[in-house]
Amino acid sequence: MLIPATVDNVTNIHSTMCCDQQIPMEKAFSGPKVIADRMDGLDVHRIAETDPEAFAAIMATPPAVHRFPGSMAKRVQALAQYVAEHYDGDVTKIWSSGDSAVVLKRLKALPGFGDQKARIFLALLGKQFGIQPDGWREAAGSYGDEGSRRSVADVTDQKSLLEVRDFKKAAKAAKK
Repeated sequence: MLIPATVDNVTNIHSTMCCDQQIPMEKAFSGPKVIADRMDGLDVHRIAETDPEAFAAIMATPPAVHRFPGSMAKRVQALAQYVAEHYDGDVTKIWSSGDSAVVLKRLKALPGFGDQKARIFLALLGKQFGIQPDGWREAAGSYGDEGSRRSVADVTDQKSLLEVRDFKKAAKAAKK
């Protein structure tokens, strides 16, 4: 299974969604573990408070956490700082209360999360973690569709990963 299927690991998924740009999903999902290994745990407050140059070095140490470790270090740290400031470091507070409109608004407010990423994350919460605020499928848009293979929200094994990649490839070809 590519995505850990426990709510305890949602923090890792949250961090991963920040790191998902321009790298394969498998690499993105290994990022939080690499950071945790290098920092003796994945702690939002510690990431937020780490000297930016020191955190960039953590991200860049081979094997680098991301293809662009310097810029991704800034993004991850900005996300951690936001969560520390607005949610006392507890990412579960983003989705633990409110309906889907409220949760989606909170997700969109996160640094590095636009509309699409917020909807994908909402779908991921609903489909894989059972966190389903009222109206979550509708708020997630097509990412919330049952049986879809559009995004990381639909990846549970190697077969579904390949189906998501095929969907993305077809969608990209259709735009040309």
